[in-house]
Amino acid sequence: MKEETIKRIRDFTIDRNWEQFHSPANLAKALSIEASELLECFLWDEDNYNIEHVKEELADVIVYAQDLLDKLNLDVDDIVNAKMDKNEKKYPIEKSYGSSKKYNEI
Repeated sequence: MKEETIKRIRDFTIDRNWEQFHSPANLAKALSIEASELLECFLWDEDNYNIEHVKEELADVIVYAQDLLDKLNLDVDDIVNAKMDKNEKKYPIEKSYGSSKKYNEI
């Protein structure tokens, strides 16, 4: 995410004095709720969805994820790359290519 976007997210929270409510647990709950609202966009019809609604809910997920990163002093690149290292070991191309099986089934 661009630094100017991250700053905008941070400023939004600071300007409203909402940091006091942003415990890691509260942010994780909010993130889960927003992810569920994103999923709801596809309820009953996976092919016909309102892309504007999807974008709004996805943005909410991203904003809360950034808030949680900030609260825990985590760097998104560090944690994503660490997870990708693990995923690449769990799902080697030669065993998982074109398969949706879980790592313990390949």
